[in-house]
Amino acid sequence: MSAARRLLLLAVGAAAVAVVVPFIGIEALPLSVLRDPGGGSVASVIFWQIRVPRVVAAVLAGGGLAIAGAAFQALFRNPLATPYTLGVASGAAFGVALATRLGLAVAVLGIATDTLAALAGALVAVSVVWLLTRVRPATSSMVLLLAGVAMSFFFSSLILLLQYTASLGDSYQIVRWLMGGLAGVGPREVLHLLPFVAAGVAVLGWRARELDLLSIGADLAASRGVDVGRQRTVIFLAASVMVGGVVAACGPIGFVGMMAPHICRLLLGAEHRHLLPASCLFGGAFLAACDTAARLVLAPAELPVGVITSLLGGPFFLWLLLRRVVGRDAAG
Repeated sequence: MSAARRLLLLAVGAAAVAVVVPFIGIEALPLSVLRDPGGGSVASVIFWQIRVPRVVAAVLAGGGLAIAGAAFQALFRNPLATPYTLGVASGAAFGVALATRLGLAVAVLGIATDTLAALAGALVAVSVVWLLTRVRPATSSMVLLLAGVAMSFFFSSLILLLQYTASLGDSYQIVRWLMGGLAGVGPREVLHLLPFVAAGVAVLGWRARELDLLSIGADLAASRGVDVGRQRTVIFLAASVMVGGVVAACGPIGFVGMMAPHICRLLLGAEHRHLLPASCLFGGAFLAACDTAARLVLAPAELPVGVITSLLGGPFFLWLLLRRVVGRDAAG
């Protein structure tokens, strides 16, 4: 079966997941709610004002994280790279922790303080790594990767400091946000998230050829006419700002950006004109399914969806490491 046909089947499957999961809950919702979007019934309110925005946010967030993960893995030529490689998640988490610790409650253009603080922290983390590329344009991908890891540890240390000095209530709020979740996401958060994901997907999708060449090597890409420094900067800024928007809306949700590209690479190959849309579709459907599981596992209570993705991502990460080690030993 051709990659294009597999991509089509994946799109159909992702659409089916997005349509079905809003109806799944402790009590199944009737199909009649589809004919009553503005109705006042309890079922209609649950479906249109709570579950549908939540599923849309999950699809956007999962798709954004997955396509960013595919871009980072190509850019760094490292299959273990994730959307949080550059310290974006830690920077965003620090922004929220600082706003919570200081008791800030100022909204700008209807955007909540936590969202603004998370986005500001993510942009600070990205800016530090980006400045490194400007100061030393010849910086290798491995150095950028290590710089991102260093930023992640630095912000994590600052978060621990804030937690230690915060009150019990603020500390609990910080810890819950760090788990990542979609419980409080509504139509307003979806509107705030949409521009980040749409812009990031457009920028990365337009550079599928460059990602193919960069994943092979910078020298080859340069020999084929690619401005390596410029394209590298554009790609990781676009991906990181998109991830910052996702983290600002949903909190840090791990492993989606690592698992989705790998699974899609096994299904469709490594060519990015197929891999990027496939990762976006699979990541969105995957996170929507995980969020549904998070709603049901401890019902009527809810688990943060970040717990579910981490429980799945941990074994997947170990399998990936073992697969690489065994493959390397066999090659040697």
